[in-house]
Amino acid sequence: MLDAKLVGNVIQKVREQKGLSQEVVSGLADIGRTHLSAIERGERKPTLETFFRISDALDIKPSELIAKIEDKLNG
Repeated sequence: MLDAKLVGNVIQKVREQKGLSQEVVSGLADIGRTHLSAIERGERKPTLETFFRISDALDIKPSELIAKIEDKLNG
């Protein structure tokens, strides 16, 4: 089972590595900042569309973001 906190942690880590704020990423992804915050905290799971929007906002391919999530899952 996919852990929402793990997904959110990976998204947050990529965002922070790129030096972007939640406000910037949520604006580029056209989602609310509180929605992004809830995703990063693992309180909400992103839909596939939202996942793609966040990936685009982070300037990373969705497949690369998924690979980072898989790496965390596999330890």
